[in-house]
Amino acid sequence: MNAATAHATDTLVDAFVDAAPERAAHHYRLLVEAVWDDGEPTAAALDAVPALVAALERADRGRRGHLVVLLGLLAESEHPTSAGPVTRAVRARLDRYLELLRTDGIGVPLTLALFYLLSHFPADRDEILAAASGREPDPADLSRLDRALSELDPGRPGLGRVWPSPSAWTLDEDERAFDESWVKALSPQQLLTAWDNDTRTVLGCTGARAYWAVCHGDPSDAPAAAVPDRAHATAPAAGSELFAAHTDALRCPLCHKELEPGDGRFTCTGCARAYPVAGGILDLTAPAGEETGVDDFLEKLSQVPSMGLFYEAVARPSFLRVAGANWGATVTPADEDRYIAEHVTPVDGPVVDLAAGAGRWTAVVAEAVGADRLVAVDSSLPMLNVLRGRLPDVPAVLAGAADLPFADASVGAVVCWNALQAFYDEAPAALAEVGRILRPGGTFTAMTFRRSEDPVYRHFQTAHRFPQHEGGLRLFEPQDLGRWLTEAGLTVREESGPGTFVFLTAVKDA
Repeated sequence: MNAATAHATDTLVDAFVDAAPERAAHHYRLLVEAVWDDGEPTAAALDAVPALVAALERADRGRRGHLVVLLGLLAESEHPTSAGPVTRAVRARLDRYLELLRTDGIGVPLTLALFYLLSHFPADRDEILAAASGREPDPADLSRLDRALSELDPGRPGLGRVWPSPSAWTLDEDERAFDESWVKALSPQQLLTAWDNDTRTVLGCTGARAYWAVCHGDPSDAPAAAVPDRAHATAPAAGSELFAAHTDALRCPLCHKELEPGDGRFTCTGCARAYPVAGGILDLTAPAGEETGVDDFLEKLSQVPSMGLFYEAVARPSFLRVAGANWGATVTPADEDRYIAEHVTPVDGPVVDLAAGAGRWTAVVAEAVGADRLVAVDSSLPMLNVLRGRLPDVPAVLAGAADLPFADASVGAVVCWNALQAFYDEAPAALAEVGRILRPGGTFTAMTFRRSEDPVYRHFQTAHRFPQHEGGLRLFEPQDLGRWLTEAGLTVREESGPGTFVFLTAVKDA
């Protein structure tokens, strides 16, 4: 980098440190864009590191946090290596970062920012953890730092249990055996990929929490949630009779003909394909040509892990914080309940809770419209197993979102709560299906998330890889959602949401 470029970068650092409060965000954005571009270092990044570190001496506490986050972004920009030139330049001042971490009274936001920055230096693990433990941090924050500084041990990889923090997980014997079985089946390359996905998820959560804090103040941490008793994760006994009120609306996913209920199964009147029912769950996912009996399905139900319980109590609230920038608890569960109660207004026909998950918000929909009108649909058997244990009067269908097993214009309303982003690639097809199955005047009510307009926070959103986002979490642009809804024959009646939340209600056109 030539002297003129170096001077320009130094000027940007000075402009941010010295900016009036109302101009600080603007100057920070200019500084970020000069040295970092969507996860990659710019040509100016390497020579900017000394100026950024030097500015820590004179910046106020809040702006120190911003500078520390930017140094963390630069250290991460060469991931997965920790030996690149930019990362080495950032790490060269480790002593300064640790000195700052040990300083009394630095506050939560700067502490979190330092945790994010220090997460990129596994070679200094022991020294970093010793300094971090002296701050008496939240156990979740410390466990994320510990995991980020860990290196893969192929003999004991400990995969998949890092979101929202390693400290949140408590496994019983069956769940440990489940983990061991799928980890042992991984190839060496798959093992490395899974480890890296976990690392990126940890860094994304740590960075999102830190960046929100340096921008807005101390996060509003919810009380630690306890995972409900696993004994309540089992679907109660029920067969095809539970679907009696909705049989006319159900259709075969293969040939789209009517389904006829029978003993422990539904049989297609067109292709004669049989689909098992057990525990009040109708399985419409079995491969074509392979008949699965009810005994096989009951065995499958008995073996599913209780991920649904953990998701509901721990993972989901944390996901809202990252995806919705909800670290200040701007959106509460009561707000979500209220929106559903006020906006789900079905016409005649069943109400479909699409991607119902473990049933927390299915229960809210049931209060709004009556459990007798509800059909829960999800592609995850563990989730539906928990839902059925919670809502024994609500039938459930194991099916995908892009080919819904309902007749044209047969459904009175569809709800899709905190789920559309989970099948991002299929979202246009899923919304088209919603438009197909809704009756005129029926409502589609959803909560999802938009991509942040802030490139730094957007980077942390995208880093999230748990549980169905191996390539990184992808969120929507509002104009895309609007276009897909219009193409599906739906008119948006209401749209709102703070942060990066999207609450919307659309109506099927006459």
